Amino acid sequence: MTSADDLPPLREVIAAHGLLARKSLGQHFLLDLNVTRKIARLADVGPHDTVFEVGPGPGGLTRALLEAGARVVAVERDARCVDALSTVAAAFDSRLEIVEGDALAVNEPAILPAGGPIKIVSNLPYNISTELLVKWLRLNAEARFWSGMALMFQKEVANRILAAPGSKVYGRLSVIAQAASAPRRGLDLPARAFTPPPKVDSTVVVFAPKDIDFDLAALERTTQAAFSQRRKMLRSSMKSIFGSDTEDILGAAGLLATDRAEDVNVAGFIRLAGAASARRTA
Repeated sequence: MTSADDLPPLREVIAAHGLLARKSLGQHFLLDLNVTRKIARLADVGPHDTVFEVGPGPGGLTRALLEAGARVVAVERDARCVDALSTVAAAFDSRLEIVEGDALAVNEPAILPAGGPIKIVSNLPYNISTELLVKWLRLNAEARFWSGMALMFQKEVANRILAAPGSKVYGRLSVIAQAASAPRRGLDLPARAFTPPPKVDSTVVVFAPKDIDFDLAALERTTQAAFSQRRKMLRSSMKSIFGSDTEDILGAAGLLATDRAEDVNVAGFIRLAGAASARRTA
C-alpha cells in the first residue's frame, strides 16, 4: 500500500504551487504527518471507510486518511490546492475525489456515495467551522449521515462545544452539539504545529452520533432566545417563544422561571425544545 512518505514533502508541494496560505480562506496548513496520522487514528479511519474532508489544502491530513485505506471526498475552494492534490489522487489509486467549491454550499448527500454513513475528518477553515458543524449535526438529525467526526477547531471554540452548565463559555453551541452528538476532546495542538501559525491554539474534537428524539430546529430556536439574553432569567428571555404561557411551560419542563440559560443543562433545553415544537404545531 502506498505510504504518505512516498510523496514529495509537503513544503516542496507548497513551494511548487505557490500555496501561501490565504487569511480570507482561514487557511492554516497542518504539515506534520505524525500529527495527521494521529488524527486519522482518532477518527478510527480504515480501509472500508468513506471520509469527507473540507479544506484539504496541500493534503497533509488527506495523505494520512488515504494511507489508512479510506476513500476520500475532499471539498476545496482554492484552485491552487486542487492542482496540488491531483498528484496525491494519482498516487493513491484514485481513491481521492476532489470537489472544487464552497463547503457551506455543498450538498453532501449528493456528492458522497450511497450505502451507509461516512466519516467526516477535517482541519476546518476556522472562519466557518461552527457553521459547518451545525450543518452536519442537522444532516444527522434528518437521517444517519455520518458515523463519526474528528474536526479541528480553534481551542476556544472547542472549549465552548465541550463546556458544562455553569461555565462561562457554556452556551448555544454547547447545547446543540451535546444534544445532537457525543463530543470529546481528542487532541490539543499548539499554534506552532501549523503553517503559518495562527494566533491561537487548536483542538481536535471527536464526535459520536446520537439517536435523537427531539426537533433540532426547535432546539436551535429555543437556545437562540435563551442565550441571546443569557444574563436574564428564563421568564424574560423565553417570552419571545412562549409569550404569556412562559412560566407555566418552564414549570412543566422542570425549570424555574428564575433560572438563567447558562445554568440549564442539555436535558432541560431538550424539554424546552419539545414544548416549543408542540406550540408551533398546535
